[in-house]
Amino acid sequence: MNSRSSPPWRTLDNAAKIFPSTGSSHDSKVFRFVCELREPVEPQLLQAALDKALERFPMYRSVMKRGWFWYYLEESPLPARVSAEELPPCYTIYPSVRRSLLFRVLYYRRRISLEVHHALTDGTGALHFLCALVYEYLLLRYKGVFSGSFPAPPYDAAQFQRQVDSFQKYYEKPSRRFARLSPPAYQFRGERLPRRQLAVLEGRMPLDQALACARERGATLTELMTAVFLCAIHDGMRVRDRRKPVVVAIPVNLRNFFPSESARNFFATINVGYDFSRGADGLEPVLAEVKRSFQANLTQERMGEHMNRLCALEHSVPLRLVPLPLKDVILLAANRLTARGVTASFSNIGKVSMPKEMESLIHFFGAYTSAGKTQACACSFGGQYVVSFAGPFRSHETERVFFKKLVQMGIDVVLTTNLPPESERGS
Repeated sequence: MNSRSSPPWRTLDNAAKIFPSTGSSHDSKVFRFVCELREPVEPQLLQAALDKALERFPMYRSVMKRGWFWYYLEESPLPARVSAEELPPCYTIYPSVRRSLLFRVLYYRRRISLEVHHALTDGTGALHFLCALVYEYLLLRYKGVFSGSFPAPPYDAAQFQRQVDSFQKYYEKPSRRFARLSPPAYQFRGERLPRRQLAVLEGRMPLDQALACARERGATLTELMTAVFLCAIHDGMRVRDRRKPVVVAIPVNLRNFFPSESARNFFATINVGYDFSRGADGLEPVLAEVKRSFQANLTQERMGEHMNRLCALEHSVPLRLVPLPLKDVILLAANRLTARGVTASFSNIGKVSMPKEMESLIHFFGAYTSAGKTQACACSFGGQYVVSFAGPFRSHETERVFFKKLVQMGIDVVLTTNLPPESERGS
């Protein structure tokens, strides 16, 4: 129990427990959500909006601490300040030289960026917070427009619903605790950027064009993009590497399977792969395998089994009794072993919703994450679909092949990157 003389604290949720132990200078476990507005950001109003948003999300006023057996979050009086963007994207938040909150709010021209450590929340939870922040900012920035009536906030769950640990709520002891390790998958090679730098390539396209391409092939947008990603990776592989399967990890929002309004982590991951050494090349056979894999895995029963296996490790008495320094070593080794079976990841955040009265004031939303390997995130808003790639490599070849394939399908793509042309050397 919390001591009256100590600040309030809470344990990390199941998904969050691995992140403090496995973070590094190449993979800070920080991800970023971006909202680009139609007009330049006014820092003072953004600070006022942040103060308002934190009243609805007090869990963000937390720092991470080390206990005897687990990391935990403790309420902190540290001030939350917006700042101009100067650091590299997804720069380390924890551990840092000095204790800090587990998020930061940045601004650059028309962009508002929220960076969050994964121990605090997942993509859905962070998006709720960013939307609340943008909502409060637009109310202040366009006070005259909204003086008559305030639009309904985009996320209005009760405080106790936001702070629920849904892993604990839905956990059932599984009959089979451990799953078999996947065989080694193809791993990207190439010259890496200096430590703590992240190469970002962002592609914006009309949502209706992307959806039309998916519907023509009887697939969802996530299935199509996953298949195109697999093919793009294969196109850049060396011949001697093509005996290994290409595997993309897909984070799955468990709120779609279990009722939850939690603003904490509540997700699981499925692996979707294709062995080009055994199957036919080309988008159609790859897409067929991706669809089969999605249909087999994306059921409440299968996602429940996956969640229960992960939570069973946390409930294991021997593991619970292991001191934290040794847990760090065990979790890091387990994470590296699991990572051998994954080539890249693709996260579809889905549709971002804001009040209709505010939609015309916003250009688009986007997201990406720090990574030891190439990762992609996608979301849609206001008729635009944005796919953002982030990775530690100088080469953008896989990403460019990905977008080239979309253009060949008839999708108009606008690309932006954070690196100068001379840094984009092939691997």
